[in-house]
Amino acid sequence: MKKIAVIGAGGWGTALAITLENNGHSPWMWDIDKAHLQEMRDEKENSRYLPGVKLPDGITVCDDEAEVLKDADMVLFSVPAQHFASAFETALPMLPEGVLILNVAKGIDRKTLKRMSEIAFSMKDGLRYVVLSGPSHAEEVGRKMPTTVAVASANIEDAAAVQDLLMNDYFRIYTNDDVAGLELGGALKNIIALGAGIADGLGYGDNAKAAMMTRGIVEMERLGARLGAKPSTFTGLSGIGDLIVTCCSMHSRNRRCGILIGQGMKPEDAVKEVGMVVEGMYTADAAYRLSRQLGVEMPITEAIYNVVNGNIEPDKAVRALMTRSRKRENEEVFG
Repeated sequence: MKKIAVIGAGGWGTALAITLENNGHSPWMWDIDKAHLQEMRDEKENSRYLPGVKLPDGITVCDDEAEVLKDADMVLFSVPAQHFASAFETALPMLPEGVLILNVAKGIDRKTLKRMSEIAFSMKDGLRYVVLSGPSHAEEVGRKMPTTVAVASANIEDAAAVQDLLMNDYFRIYTNDDVAGLELGGALKNIIALGAGIADGLGYGDNAKAAMMTRGIVEMERLGARLGAKPSTFTGLSGIGDLIVTCCSMHSRNRRCGILIGQGMKPEDAVKEVGMVVEGMYTADAAYRLSRQLGVEMPITEAIYNVVNGNIEPDKAVRALMTRSRKRENEEVFG
């Protein structure tokens, strides 16, 4: 039995804590929201973010972060990407020496334009850092429905250690050494999911969504290649796999937010209506700025950035995309 500290008591952190407990380990959960933790203890359930899934007795929900982190064999960070830097910085002095770090946040930091691993290593060298990504709705994992994801680390043995802790007969894990690819795939697909939702909200059909997803993966590959990721990673679970599930499911808060925007709701009101963090809204801003900084062509990302910032109406953005200059499909992708 391993002690696992889970920082962040959202739906995904809870689903992974349940999976770890199922595998015979001892998850300890902490969150900055103390009232939420008390609700979880009282109800034996995360009714706010994962309703209908009971918490096993083997999960400890604790107010004291130092106690949660003490003697942990692995620390799982499951906080919104825009809060990862502050959460990691706060936890850092309390982390056990040499502890395994698993990050499951999907996004790019808007302030620094850094990936989560870059933020972590900027604060401390020599971390045993692993990222987990792939098509994985918390609502399904919490209910033990078959799910497959990937984990990546510069040290493949650390990725294998996470695989050993989490993998079971309903949660299959593949290992990878492309940290940049997994992080970028998990972040950038949220932008395309916003776009897929906007297309749905405008009343467009399957053709439009298929085009959005297919050309979206090209943009993800372009930016990834410039940032050192392996192109093959974007054809895997954290690329195409996560893109499919996020663009097609109503579990996806990014798609739901996009639908509301396509139906005419203001972006800020759509986020409030969803009621949870919509990472694609922040990542659209970060990815657009990165693409401009690096000279990478990302027309879909640019269009979605302009829509969510109120610079253009959704239907006009679609028309602008459709009437761009003629291209060959096999033009240079990775430049």
